[in-house]
Amino acid sequence: MPNAMITGITGQDGSYLAEFLLEKGYTVYGVVRRSSSENFERIEHIQDKTNFLQSDLLDQLSLINAIEVSQPDEVYNLAAQSFVPTSWVQPVLTGEFTGLGVTKVLEAIRLVKKDARFYQASSSEMFGKALEVPQTEKTPFYPRSPYGAAKVYGHWMTVNYRESFEIHANSGILFNHESPRRGKEFVTRKITDGVARIKAGKLDKLYLGNLDARRDWGYAGDYVRAMWLMLQADEPGDFVISMGEQHTVRELAEIAFARVDLDYQEYVEIDQRFFRPAEVDSLLGDASLAKKKLGWEPEVSFKEMIEMMVDADLQRHQ
Repeated sequence: MPNAMITGITGQDGSYLAEFLLEKGYTVYGVVRRSSSENFERIEHIQDKTNFLQSDLLDQLSLINAIEVSQPDEVYNLAAQSFVPTSWVQPVLTGEFTGLGVTKVLEAIRLVKKDARFYQASSSEMFGKALEVPQTEKTPFYPRSPYGAAKVYGHWMTVNYRESFEIHANSGILFNHESPRRGKEFVTRKITDGVARIKAGKLDKLYLGNLDARRDWGYAGDYVRAMWLMLQADEPGDFVISMGEQHTVRELAEIAFARVDLDYQEYVEIDQRFFRPAEVDSLLGDASLAKKKLGWEPEVSFKEMIEMMVDADLQRHQ
């Protein structure tokens, strides 16, 4: 049975990936940070099937130890400070976790288990003020936030370790991907949770920022399958993972409210506090390379995903 080590296992993507790998017969090691209150909510149902290692992306020695203990065939680096607005409040911390943390994981692999295959969670936020539409693996980066800039650093370190040390290092340039396990600070989940609370009579209004921001949204469960496929390929590389279609925040709200037979215009209010200092207006990915080389195809549509999230939040609030 192959061994896999996942940083960020308690997050949205980490939980779906751990589930996926366990079903495939992997022994899964999850890297968790020591804290006074551990949040295992997303992986509660698979907690007894997972091996946990205390480590931290800021602590090189702890990462080396984690690699030595788990002896992984595959390493998935999903841990990061991943909320864009927070990266403006904590830009240095974001750089250390989201940028330098990648180097520390790669260095641990180079020193201890050079034949391990590596996946780096890159992001469409690296494109930022996109210089071409749609964005492909060859589109120049133009990040518009400390988070996007840190992701660019992590991406290029992955390329460098691949080319310098012949590590099977892959970078998945994932566009926005959501699920019922998404954190409530993200706009998709903020909307679906808000809809459920309004329907349950617990909330009167939902305050949002830029309704005209356009994104390429997919389902997290589909996207973790792409991560795994990258590590099964003979040759490592960089792959855009996206749906290839755009939707506005307004459209997202419309679908979510319609799921409970409400009109979003009666409940949504614009609040300037939720606008970014430098907005990323439009992102649209082209996943042709992943479809051709990896055989990846998404299975859940944008509308199905939003309705799935609303249904899950309704269940929570009832």
